[in-house]
Amino acid sequence: MAESDPLLSGARGGSGRDCRAGLPACRGVLVGPGAKAGWDLCFDQAVVFIEDAIQYRSINHRMDARSMWLYRWYYSDTCQWILSFIIFSILSLAFIETPSSFTSTSDVRYRMAPWNPPCGLTEGIEVCCLLVFVADLSVKSYLVGWVQFRKNLWLLGYLLVLIVSLTDWTVSLSLVCQEPLRIRRLLRPFFLLQNSSMMKKTLKCIRWSLPEMASVVLLLALHLCVFTMLGMLLFTGEKQDDGQDRERLTYFRNLPEALTSLLVLLTTANNPDVMVPAYSKNRAYAVFFIVFTLIGSLFLMNLLTAIIYNQFRGYLMKSLQASLFRKRLGTRAAYEVLSSTAEGDGQPQGVGVKPQDLLQVLQKVQMDSTYKQAIMEKVRSYGDSLLSADEFQKIFNELDKRMTKEQHPPRPQYQSPFLQSAQFLFGHLYFDYLGNLIVLANLVSICAFLVIDADVVPRNRDDFVLGILNCVFVLYYLVEMLLKVFALGLSGYLSYPSNVFDGLVTVILLVLELSTLAVYRFPHPGWKPEMQGLLSLWDMLRLANMLIVFRFLRIVPSMKLMAVVASTILDLIKNMRAFGGILVVVYYVFAIIGINLFRGVIVVPPGNGSLAPDNGSLACGSYEQLEYWANNFDDFAAALVTLWNVMVVNNWQVFLDAYRRYSGPWSKIYFVLWWLVSSVIWVNLFLALILENFLHKWDRRGHLQSVSGDLETTYEMSTVELLFRDILEEPAEEELVEKLKRHPHVQLCR
Repeated sequence: MAESDPLLSGARGGSGRDCRAGLPACRGVLVGPGAKAGWDLCFDQAVVFIEDAIQYRSINHRMDARSMWLYRWYYSDTCQWILSFIIFSILSLAFIETPSSFTSTSDVRYRMAPWNPPCGLTEGIEVCCLLVFVADLSVKSYLVGWVQFRKNLWLLGYLLVLIVSLTDWTVSLSLVCQEPLRIRRLLRPFFLLQNSSMMKKTLKCIRWSLPEMASVVLLLALHLCVFTMLGMLLFTGEKQDDGQDRERLTYFRNLPEALTSLLVLLTTANNPDVMVPAYSKNRAYAVFFIVFTLIGSLFLMNLLTAIIYNQFRGYLMKSLQASLFRKRLGTRAAYEVLSSTAEGDGQPQGVGVKPQDLLQVLQKVQMDSTYKQAIMEKVRSYGDSLLSADEFQKIFNELDKRMTKEQHPPRPQYQSPFLQSAQFLFGHLYFDYLGNLIVLANLVSICAFLVIDADVVPRNRDDFVLGILNCVFVLYYLVEMLLKVFALGLSGYLSYPSNVFDGLVTVILLVLELSTLAVYRFPHPGWKPEMQGLLSLWDMLRLANMLIVFRFLRIVPSMKLMAVVASTILDLIKNMRAFGGILVVVYYVFAIIGINLFRGVIVVPPGNGSLAPDNGSLACGSYEQLEYWANNFDDFAAALVTLWNVMVVNNWQVFLDAYRRYSGPWSKIYFVLWWLVSSVIWVNLFLALILENFLHKWDRRGHLQSVSGDLETTYEMSTVELLFRDILEEPAEEELVEKLKRHPHVQLCR
């Protein structure tokens, strides 16, 4: 189909709008020899527009037949999985590259020399990944066109990152992999960011929220500076008692030390240690620290959380409003394309879309089968009457819902009255309750033996009673599973997720129990055989007991309110992918920076091959006295764990002090920046989304739907986009039409 043909003529519907020429068409030939090709192009364009709407994608891309084939192939599951695997591969190189993380421990006292890959191994994998990204950028650039490419900052950034990465890769090979700094390592997380639209939205919302966050952070800084000066004046004087002097020497020796001490106190990590020297001499000194903590930790930090929640929620809503507009624009574009076929078939002008055409399009659309079935049933309900724009839009509102009613196959039919009674008994809800009580009894027995044998080493324990109980309980679990299969049928049993989990754990327990009996025989008094095979008797019993503890989770679906909380947590995990991706990016960048700054700075003192010669001579609470040697930046995995420990802020003053001594006072800037980004900004954003999700879940309507026993099919929100659906505004008709008129590759005006 020639790109000079218009998609929809300007005379359509007599609207009088001026439409640009020179764009691809589907309506140019709806009669004559090329009619079938014109119809096929219309249907293919409608398919692409609907898929764009489902995925919240922009419709501003090429719409000729060849480009649409490439577009659908690019966004196919196979292609996207390959691209995701490539992104995962290039990010994972950080664990293999020099310095590699292939050691059993990161403790500098015990760590052996790691295996480092030869020059060219990881570089070869990396260049393959970069070439895939070059192909990815080429496809995206072609599909959106040169004009859109120049306006898209993400694509321009993609091009710049690839140029820098390939240049840096060339430098690495020319220096035989001995270069001191690899800039491209810092740029790798960009590949993860640019491939996720939700991560882009989240990043944009964070950027928009930064000014409001900065105002509270500045207020925190002012609060910190004021109390630092007060502390310096309070604990330095001509006449000092022993408490004042110890406080000054330990925490207020100079301005940087005082700032650090109070900054850590802001996170309560060094409370009450920081005030003990002075407070032990005079209780009045406690007022200074209490007031500082009260204002900083309880007021300002919580105020920051509230501001972040409010501002981020507002900006996220703006971003999601744009996503809703994209979705409505995609479905409206599909309506415009399909309604043109109705005109070409001799129907009155501007009357709508034939349901048969829409059904034919839906057959080609890649979407969840449940949604597709629901939408197609709704389309069939209109019969042969043409669909208006509003009706067409309402049909796709099914995408805003998720079916929560579980569909279960019918139970098997038994002729015998005895079997029917048994089926009723073992398929009843009370039989589940009995199983829950048995699991609880099993768990109580395990806890009792753990308490009784707490002070007995494993090799001296008599596991006769515990072994007998495990055999009995596992036998009951097997019988219970078989009886449920009898009552519900195999397909009916497997239709319940709780039964799948229950059955899987039961099968594993049965295999483990049979293996135990085969290796160590049946339990008997004084049952303490020698270890045989890979696992000792105690290890096998311990593994079985851990599985039994997991099996106790079967009670969750039986308790309605607990089930609501559990489903909320599962939805949070699904909706946190964008936030998790942002966290991965931040961790990755800070870990690479940390490796370049602090690799090798933590060294064991001479003569300290294992433990410190006199641990009591070291300062209490210091890095060396606490034996934090494994927390370092000598490889990527160790850097990630160290950053995690600092983010939790428990004892993070130990890291501040250690790296100040080993590398210099400037190291505090790195750790304070990490604390601001991770603990202050990201954790509060994480909390904001958790609050919003829980508030939505516990909304009266959603709560009643979740816990009611109504047999009708209910729906609930399932994604971040749909989380705010009730408060988002529907785009106006004029906005949609105006946007369609400005499509760079097709004419969709009426």
